Amino acid sequence: MSQTPEYVILGAGVIGLTTALELSTRYPNSNIIIIAKHLPGDRSVDYCSPWAGANWLSVATDGGRQEGWDRVTYEKFGELADGKGNETGINKVPVRAWFDRDMEDAGVLSVEGEGRGKIWYESLTGLRFVEEEKPEGSVFGFECGSFVVDVQKYLPWLQGEVLKRGIEILRASIDDIQEVFDRFSSVASVFNCTGLGSYNLKGVEDRLLYPTRGQVMLVENPITPMTRMYFRSPQRVNKDTTYVFPRNPGGGVILGGCRVDNDWSGEVNMEFAEDIKRRCCALAPELGRPEDLKVIQHGVGLRPSRKGGARIERVIMGGAVVIHNYGAGGAGFQASWGMAKNAVDLLQEDSKL
Repeated sequence: MSQTPEYVILGAGVIGLTTALELSTRYPNSNIIIIAKHLPGDRSVDYCSPWAGANWLSVATDGGRQEGWDRVTYEKFGELADGKGNETGINKVPVRAWFDRDMEDAGVLSVEGEGRGKIWYESLTGLRFVEEEKPEGSVFGFECGSFVVDVQKYLPWLQGEVLKRGIEILRASIDDIQEVFDRFSSVASVFNCTGLGSYNLKGVEDRLLYPTRGQVMLVENPITPMTRMYFRSPQRVNKDTTYVFPRNPGGGVILGGCRVDNDWSGEVNMEFAEDIKRRCCALAPELGRPEDLKVIQHGVGLRPSRKGGARIERVIMGGAVVIHNYGAGGAGFQASWGMAKNAVDLLQEDSKL
C-alpha cells in the first residue's frame, strides 16, 4: 500500500465535511478527496445542511453510542465557540425547552444504560427545571447550556478548514458508488456521507432511509435582544414542534417548524409559515407580533431519517473498505463530531492500515 493512502469522502454536508476533518486529524499524511454534487453556498432541497436550524439539544436516549456522539459534539462545540464564535458560527446560548406531556412520555429520559430514567445531559449542560413564564398547556420545562449554529457561517468555515489542510474538493454527481472505485483504483477507503442520497445511490440503495420534512423561516433580529433559544413540543421528537433559534450576534432568528415523515416535497407552505409565526411569537415574547416580523427567507429541508437510527458501518465492496456515515435525521449538526469520530474509528478494523 502507498505511504499516503487515498481516502474518498462522498458528500459535503455537515457530516461529510466533519468526517474529512476528523480523518485528516487522525491520518495527517493521507491524501483525502471529497466528492460532492452540492457544496456550502448551494441551495437545493437535496442538500439538507444549509436549511438546518441548527442547535444542540440531544434527542438521544439510548444510553450508548448516540448519547456518546452528542457528548463528543457538545464538547467540540465548546472548543469552537470559545472566543471564536463569530468566526465559526457557533455560539453558546442557553435553550429553554417546554414539553406538553409528562416527563415519562416526553422522550427526554434515557431508556438504557447507567442513566436510565434520567436526562443524560443534565450535568453536562447545567440543566435546571423552570416554572417561571410557563406557557399555558405545558407540563414541564427546563433550561440548559447549549449552542446555536449559524449554518451560513459554519458550513463555509468547515469547508475552509478542509481546504487549509490540503483536502481536495471535487464537484461531481455520483450515481453509483462503483464510480469511485473506477475513478480511483488505489483508493483505500470510501466514506459514504451522502445522507438521504443513499436512498438512490446504486450499490447502497438503503430503503431504511426516509425524508423528514422541515420548514423554517429566517427573520430579522428583533429590537429586544434575544438571550436564549426556545423550544416547545409534546415530545422531544414530534411532528408538532416550535423553536426559536437566534443566530447571535447579528445573523437573524430561525423560526420553525415541523417534522413530517415520508414527505419529499420541497415547496414552502405559506399558510403553514403563518402558523409558525404565531406559535413562535407566543413562545418568545421578544419577537413581538407575528405581523411585524420581517421575513428574510423561507426554507424547506429534508432530514435524512433512518429506521433504526443512523448507519455507521464498515463493509467491504469490491475488495475496498466502505464506511457508511449517514442517516442522523434532525441530529446531524449536534451529533456530527461524534459520528465522524465513530466512523474514522472503524478504519482501525482494517489490518492493512
